Amino acid sequence: MAGTTGTTGTQLSTARWVYAFALITSLFFTWGFAYGLLDVLNAHFRDIFHISRTKSTLLQVAYFGAYLVFAPWAGAFMTRWGYKNGIHLGLGLYSLGAIFYWPSARYATYGGFVGCTFVIGCGLAALEVAANSYIAVLGSPKYAAARLNFSQGFQGVASFAGPMIASTYFFRGKNAYTLDTVQWVYLAVAGLGFVLNVLFYFCDLPDITDQALSEEIQQAGISETKEPFWKQYRCIFGFVAQTAYVGAQVGVASLAVIYLEESGINSSKASLMFSFCQITFTIARFIGVVILRFIDPALLLSLYALGCSISCLCVALVQGTGGIVFLYILFYFESICYPCIFTLGTKNLGIYTKRGSGLIVMGVGGGAWFPPAQASLGDRSNTRRSYLVPVAGYLAMLIYAVGLVVSQAKKDGFHIRNVDELQTKNDDGVMGIEDRDSQDKPSSQEDVKKA
Repeated sequence: MAGTTGTTGTQLSTARWVYAFALITSLFFTWGFAYGLLDVLNAHFRDIFHISRTKSTLLQVAYFGAYLVFAPWAGAFMTRWGYKNGIHLGLGLYSLGAIFYWPSARYATYGGFVGCTFVIGCGLAALEVAANSYIAVLGSPKYAAARLNFSQGFQGVASFAGPMIASTYFFRGKNAYTLDTVQWVYLAVAGLGFVLNVLFYFCDLPDITDQALSEEIQQAGISETKEPFWKQYRCIFGFVAQTAYVGAQVGVASLAVIYLEESGINSSKASLMFSFCQITFTIARFIGVVILRFIDPALLLSLYALGCSISCLCVALVQGTGGIVFLYILFYFESICYPCIFTLGTKNLGIYTKRGSGLIVMGVGGGAWFPPAQASLGDRSNTRRSYLVPVAGYLAMLIYAVGLVVSQAKKDGFHIRNVDELQTKNDDGVMGIEDRDSQDKPSSQEDVKKA
């Protein structure tokens, strides 16, 4: 049973830290590739099954709905059995869902594909709870947001590379109207999940437990974990912010190509420009890694959330080239938001770390309901006006980020630079002990005589 013994990320040797970090980061590429294939499959299935746009979005509903349903269970599972077993669970479901794409393609059943996508989503929800949480606690809280941004940068690379490879090599020519290549693509995906599962089985992954984390922050004089979980407001409102942000992000991306086409750009060029939007997002995430080493994550999230809100509003209101420019700016400002919300929402949770991680990842379920709301406004007006819907999600994120900045300022004073809270608390504690000792000691030779 996990949680009674273990270590913390700050106690690992450099070699073990690098090994664990690299192995966990490989998981981000795994689910980035799976997510990147969704939009390609949507278009492919519309051609094969002759279904409506609304029905084709059932894949997204299944994928993101799985996070809403399964993430809390994944967090509870890992609280009892640990991160490593949680990774095995996630990779097992991921491979199982992928391999059942084969009979779904063989018998050409769209419902089967939707069901398999839900199982894959459950597996990826478990992996996100494990990987995001593990990277966040794998070292000093000061650089948690920077670490997670770096690892999630590889998810961005996979999200771009997946559809590019699929559309170029698998779904062109005669393969554009058959399901044969879908079988082989997902058989390869299942194989990748199986290989990773074997690698994790034989690897010596350090067991970072909630109990060890709780002891670490209590020794530093931080008392957040003394409150029950439902009073961990940073985490509870973090779930709300993550739901709003992911919903807005998915809505923006799902209608981006249509927005570009309605701006007078042909279909092929619109798809290419959307790829450049994703590249902008990925590059910006790596830039964010550097910035987060120096700037406080809550403050930076506030600035980026404000940038998202203004940019999205301009996309909705500005016509022509100006609106397209703001679309690229919007993708830039989106880059650090998910990792920052996650690390800020799970910060110093101690014994509630895995449970809180499950709640924050559950927020990915926002991607299941924001896009339909945006598409509905687009049907009634136009795609450009529909971008008013994501503005609401970005504003909710802004309120959360500003609230954290205000809360931090009240407790420890306002600061722009990123600080190591655990180290600061420890230093304050040491200074307090030294002050008490100095008061107990006689101040002069005369005092010694009096004593």
